[in-house]
Amino acid sequence: MAGTDEDAVAAGDDDALYVLTAVLLTPAQFPSVLGDDYPEACAALDLAPLADGYGLVLGQDGDGARWTVVVDDVSLVAVAIASWDCGMEYDLSPDERSVVAALPGWPLAVAVAAPNVPAPHDPAPEIAERPPLCPPNSEVWGPAQRRLGADEIALQWAIWREQIDDDTFVNREGGDAVGTPEPQDDTGQSSTRSSIRRVLAEVRAYVDTPPPLGRVRSSFAPGEARTLRADGPGWSMVARTDDIAFLLLDEEPGEVLPVGRGPELPGLLESLDKIAVRPN
Repeated sequence: MAGTDEDAVAAGDDDALYVLTAVLLTPAQFPSVLGDDYPEACAALDLAPLADGYGLVLGQDGDGARWTVVVDDVSLVAVAIASWDCGMEYDLSPDERSVVAALPGWPLAVAVAAPNVPAPHDPAPEIAERPPLCPPNSEVWGPAQRRLGADEIALQWAIWREQIDDDTFVNREGGDAVGTPEPQDDTGQSSTRSSIRRVLAEVRAYVDTPPPLGRVRSSFAPGEARTLRADGPGWSMVARTDDIAFLLLDEEPGEVLPVGRGPELPGLLESLDKIAVRPN
């Protein structure tokens, strides 16, 4: 994904930006660390939620400072990302007229650095004019970490799925099949099963009352299936329309909760896919 030292766009006080990578910020595809939906992700960067979205170009200036340059030439950034994903070189150099903002820092962790410049660091406060963006702390659990966990499951579905034995699912009367029983609280109820019911009820509510743009997204999956991603206050769901679902909850740090097909999940996933935002 790294650019070359010739890849440069304007940043800060007309300094060159040496491009390292880029991501899309659109209703169907945005860095989930920024929010549960597209408007929330835009708000985290003080951007208006434009229908066409933005491209985020991450790089360093000549002094090595981290910058995130926001451009409105989404197609150009999309082509660059697709080329890099295929192992091809692509000179991502957006026209200065497409630059919407230059934000200090990076919202995501970047493992590479530009050659022949100082090590990555945040710009000086008098240059930045706002607190620098930074990746979420991996040592704690919260909404950003929960959404990153869901991202990982979506990317590595086969690995996560093979860890689940369908025989471990236990059918709830009148509901979906969930994972093996969790420890019960002092009322004799399983707090985790109660949380799963609550989340599934909130997901079903999206079908009747469409949520903010980007809360439900649909992307490619092998065969005739689609990968669904839904987020809400305190939870994230990743599912395949022809398979099961996984839930991650703010209240269950690091836990991945499987939800089996059961009698209700297939219809719910089909309905969600109909309202989901899809990449162009």
